[in-house]
Amino acid sequence: MRVMMISWEYPPRVVGGLARHVQELARAMAESAEVHVVTCAVEGSGSVERDRGVWVHRASPIGPLVDDFMSWAMQLSHALLACGCTVAVRGGPFDIVHAHDWTAALAGAGLKREMGLPLLATIHATEFGRNGGLCIPAQRRISDLEWFLCYEAWRVIVCSLHMQSEVMGVFGLPADKVRVMPNGVDAEQFAQALSYRSWGGAGGADDSIILFVGRLVHEKGVHTLIEAMPKILKYWPGARLVIAGRGPAEESLRRLAAGLGLGGSVSMVGFIPDDERNRLYGMAAVAVVPSLYEPFGITALEAMAAGTPLIAADTGGLAEIVNNGVNGWQFYAGSSNSLADAVLHVLHSPEEARRAAEVARREVLSTYDWGAIARGTIDVYDEVLSDAAAQEEAMAR
Repeated sequence: MRVMMISWEYPPRVVGGLARHVQELARAMAESAEVHVVTCAVEGSGSVERDRGVWVHRASPIGPLVDDFMSWAMQLSHALLACGCTVAVRGGPFDIVHAHDWTAALAGAGLKREMGLPLLATIHATEFGRNGGLCIPAQRRISDLEWFLCYEAWRVIVCSLHMQSEVMGVFGLPADKVRVMPNGVDAEQFAQALSYRSWGGAGGADDSIILFVGRLVHEKGVHTLIEAMPKILKYWPGARLVIAGRGPAEESLRRLAAGLGLGGSVSMVGFIPDDERNRLYGMAAVAVVPSLYEPFGITALEAMAAGTPLIAADTGGLAEIVNNGVNGWQFYAGSSNSLADAVLHVLHSPEEARRAAEVARREVLSTYDWGAIARGTIDVYDEVLSDAAAQEEAMAR
C-alpha cells in the first residue's frame, strides 16, 4: 500500500502534538506500507528526506510575505498540493491520501481530485472545542475548513470517544463515517526517565517537584495549576512548580505567578530537548495535565510512559485515559482548589503514587503502542479501499 500523508508540521518542525503524532504513526506504518509525508519546509532540512523508512517531502509556502497565520496557511496549502502532485507524478500512483487537521484540508481535497483517490482525514481538535464556541470570523473560517475536510473525507479518524461525539455534533457527521483511534507513545523514548527514578532511594524522584510539559495556551489550563500553588505551598512548603514549554500565554502566566507572590516556587524553563524532558519526568513527584479542553492528552501518556505519577483534568479524552486512583488522579477541570487537593494527596501518599504509576506504565505498553495504532489505521485504509472498489464496480455496471 502506498500512502500520502499531509501535515503542516513534522519534526524537526514541532509546534504542538500533531508533529509527533504524524511522525510516530508514519514510522510505525512504514513497516508494512510505503508512506510519504508532505509537509512544510524547515530550515536545516532538505526537500526530500528519509525518516526511519518514511519519505518526507518539504515545501515552502507560495506567495508574498504575509503577517497573519490564515493567509500563510492558505499559501502553504498551495505548496503542499503542488508538492504532492509532483511526488505522485515522479514516484507513481498512490492508494490513499490522509490529511491531518484543517491546515491540510485544501491540499488533501485537491490531491483527492487530482489523483482520483479516497481521502481519509484525522481531526485532532476542533476550533469550536478549543474556544468554547466560534466567537470571531477567523475561528469561523477555521471551523468551516474543518467541516470541509470532514465532508470531503471518506472516513474521519478521531482520537477519543469525546472527539467522536464532538465532530458528530459540530459538523453533523454520521456515526458510520467516524472511527476512533487513540494516540500513542513510544515508551522506549522515556526509558531514560526511569533511570532517574529510584523509589525510596537516593537520587530518585524529588518529592517537591510538580511538573507541567506542554504548550502555553489558555486551553491547556496552566493558569489553574499556578492558582493552585498557594494552597499547595501552605500544606507542602517545599513544593516547586516547573513549567516546560512555550506559547502566547507565557507572559500572562509569569504575571499571574508574580501577582500571587510565588517567587522561586514557580520556574518557567521554556522549550526543552527530549533528554532534559526525560530528566524532569524522572525527577518529578507528579506530572499535571490541567487542560480545560483536551481531545486526547498525549502528554498524559508521556508521563505514564516515564513512570511519573499523573494528575489530569476530568475533561475530554483525558477522562478516558485516567482511572481515578488506579492509574492516576483526576480533578475538576478549571478548579484550582480541586487540583491542589489532588497534588497534596499524591505528595502525602508516595507509595500509593508509585503503585498507580506502575499500573499506568503497563497500560501504555499494552494499549497505547504505535504498532497497534498503525495496524488499526491500516485496517481503516483497507475498509475505505474496499468500499471505493465496490462503489467503482457498481458504477461500471
